[in-house]
Amino acid sequence: MSIDGAIASMNSNDDDNQDKFLSFFLGTEEYGVEILRVREIIGIIDITPLPQTPDFVKGVINLRGKIIPVIELRRKFNMSSKSFDEETCIIVVEVTDPATDDQFHMGVIVDTVSEVQDIPKSNIEPAPKFGRDLNTHYILGMGKVKNGESERVIILLDIDKVMTHDDIGQLTDATPKNGAEPATDTPTEVQNIAA
Repeated sequence: MSIDGAIASMNSNDDDNQDKFLSFFLGTEEYGVEILRVREIIGIIDITPLPQTPDFVKGVINLRGKIIPVIELRRKFNMSSKSFDEETCIIVVEVTDPATDDQFHMGVIVDTVSEVQDIPKSNIEPAPKFGRDLNTHYILGMGKVKNGESERVIILLDIDKVMTHDDIGQLTDATPKNGAEPATDTPTEVQNIAA
């Protein structure tokens, strides 16, 4: 589904959006994030790199005068990078720093946006346990979605836990404050998801 299709299928009423998730792909795997956390979906624009940050931090973008850090979710999940194409998107999400309860916007690069899914709590299973060696704390649950006669599973992310406390500290320390450099091009096709 296109960005426009994802936006068209979303209702702006917060109560109606409680069980809605924006689904997207990294490779062949489908993930979802709560629609109430999504602020915008934009195509890839100029990203200014930040020095001395982890390899999954691509840098910052200037979104209508607001400096927003951007991460590549593939690299964060230890997947190999792939070249950006016309399907590649930046999902701008609202993240809460668990240490301070401060909220900030962050861009997340994904391979392609799929659609807005309605997944009630009764269709969400807890994240599987793999022992101590595999950290799944960032998984909100496994969403079961009916697709005709078949059922597929979407990995639902807890966007606040995708980044660790240390990651967030590094990111906020390295990100210029709004109104400061860098000045990059603003996007020409910005799609507003939620106010």
